[in-house]
Amino acid sequence: MIMEKEIAVGPESVKEKKVIIDIKGLYKSFGENHVLNGFNMKLYEGENLVVMGKSGSGKSVMIKCLVGLMEPDKGYVSVMEHDISTLDQESLDVLRADIGFLFQGSALYDSMTVRENLEFPMRRHRKKLGDIEDTTPFVMEALESVGLEHTMELMPAELSGGMKRRVALARAIILRPKIIFYDEPTSGLDPITSKEIIELMRSIQKKYGTSSLIITHDVDCARVISERIILLVDGVNYAEGSYHELIKSKDAKVQAFFKK
Repeated sequence: MIMEKEIAVGPESVKEKKVIIDIKGLYKSFGENHVLNGFNMKLYEGENLVVMGKSGSGKSVMIKCLVGLMEPDKGYVSVMEHDISTLDQESLDVLRADIGFLFQGSALYDSMTVRENLEFPMRRHRKKLGDIEDTTPFVMEALESVGLEHTMELMPAELSGGMKRRVALARAIILRPKIIFYDEPTSGLDPITSKEIIELMRSIQKKYGTSSLIITHDVDCARVISERIILLVDGVNYAEGSYHELIKSKDAKVQAFFKK
């Protein structure tokens, strides 16, 4: 059940926007476990796209194929007009510098200060930013974007769960990526903090013009942040559309995602 209807995003439809990520016929199996069975997806420039699926449905496998951490059995994956299958390690590293990650659980380094956590991707991808003698302006700008400039010299243990998530978001944007992957951005957070994170995601998209791929089980997050939702079921993009279109579906597999 694939919904091909155009979804309006601002003054133009997504079909008139530039394609940032293009996945066609993606297959990946582990022995007899067929995780992806011909998955298709497009992410458009400046779009917030949510992918929802049950645990083990293939969301993480799809992300790993996107960034070249896992080789698919079959299919085409293009990121910013680069065919992933043709890139060597150096080219992949250059491409990854344009992709920010907000990992589930924040994944901050406990032994590093907030500043050092944010400086880590800058050291990892020196070529993108060139020789920088003073990283403080970059760190400060990223922390100001999430309202935590006062935490620069704190350790992760001194931060609340919501603050850790915001610092992780600052780390995701410090290289000024063109794409941000959000892996369960609101998991483990209370409703008020979840709302704050969603608002930050919106403000960052507006400030930096990023395209966002959001993996979430949180229906409220999907409702608020998404311009389009893809439901990953049985290894394929089973249903696609806006939140308001999908909740009206009579299909039992679609309804299962939105029942509380």
